[in-house]
Amino acid sequence: MAVKWTDGHSFSILCLNVSSEGLVASGAEGGELAVWDGRGVLVGRLQLPKADDVTSVVFSPACPTRLYASHGETISLLDVRALKEPADCFQVNEEEINCLSVNETESALAAADDAGTIKIIDLENKKVSRTLRHSNICSSVAFRPQRPQSLLSCGLDMQVMLWNLQKARPLWTTNLQDSEMEEAGAQAAGQFFNPPLAHSLSIASCGNIFGCGAQDGKVRIFRVTGVKFEQELEFKGHILGVSQVLFLPAAYWLLTGGNDGKVLLWDVSSGVGKQQKSPARSLQRRKAQAPTKKEGRLNKTILNEDAEILPKLTIEHGEKVNWLACAELKGSKRVLVADQSSSISVYPLPDA
Repeated sequence: MAVKWTDGHSFSILCLNVSSEGLVASGAEGGELAVWDGRGVLVGRLQLPKADDVTSVVFSPACPTRLYASHGETISLLDVRALKEPADCFQVNEEEINCLSVNETESALAAADDAGTIKIIDLENKKVSRTLRHSNICSSVAFRPQRPQSLLSCGLDMQVMLWNLQKARPLWTTNLQDSEMEEAGAQAAGQFFNPPLAHSLSIASCGNIFGCGAQDGKVRIFRVTGVKFEQELEFKGHILGVSQVLFLPAAYWLLTGGNDGKVLLWDVSSGVGKQQKSPARSLQRRKAQAPTKKEGRLNKTILNEDAEILPKLTIEHGEKVNWLACAELKGSKRVLVADQSSSISVYPLPDA
């Protein structure tokens, strides 16, 4: 049974984030922002201007009392010690922001929006330093750990992209639909009814392994090698779209949340690391050039049914998952789930 954190919101909670000191921030529809302690006690609440939905919240890695929140096309910087008027605001996106990410040095902030645009804000000079683009809604963006100039993004254009802040074009791009059509062959037409729109990505603490969840119910695991990345693993555990993926801080344990109301815990360590020298399975694109020839297929021992990956834990949450977070509460790991309701659900996790 889940423990419920209530009384912080009146509307559906859309996003969560946990600080290095254990505070939890939650953003909801209607401009509602709340901060909780590790016991689930509400320590602050704020109504942001214009009542725009709070779509993403992220604590500063460098200073855990600083919190960035996106609401509508605006990013507000807040001090969680006293949730009052924003200390600073950035209004650089032209469409609603879907996801924020701050690099480890807090020198840059990335904001991905409905126009497919990723605005990179130089936080020291408080101005946009770079504009990156998808051809459709950009749903998720994340800076790579230990690499403050490198980030990954994905979107409803079915593209997953690797970027360096020094360049306006992606270093490497994979189209999830291209790889699906190549895999399905004659049955590829079926993919049009359930295209792999990319909803969420998460990067492991090593900075080289990342996961992507898509509308086709599949989770894909990639490895970054230099200025490109290769797919190493693919599995399916959700019968509807995968709305959230989240790597836990240690090892290669991955949480996924779906539109089917399930939260699943996976151990992908057996699949990653075996294919470091294997060619990429998916069709890759180098910068803005036309697609190159397929360089080969991933070793089928990883992708076939004989090597099926099964979840280590299944949580029948019952509601569409909007966001997942992991926190150390009362000395043990917990998964925090935001859904269509106004409360946060908290479940225990096994030790990874």
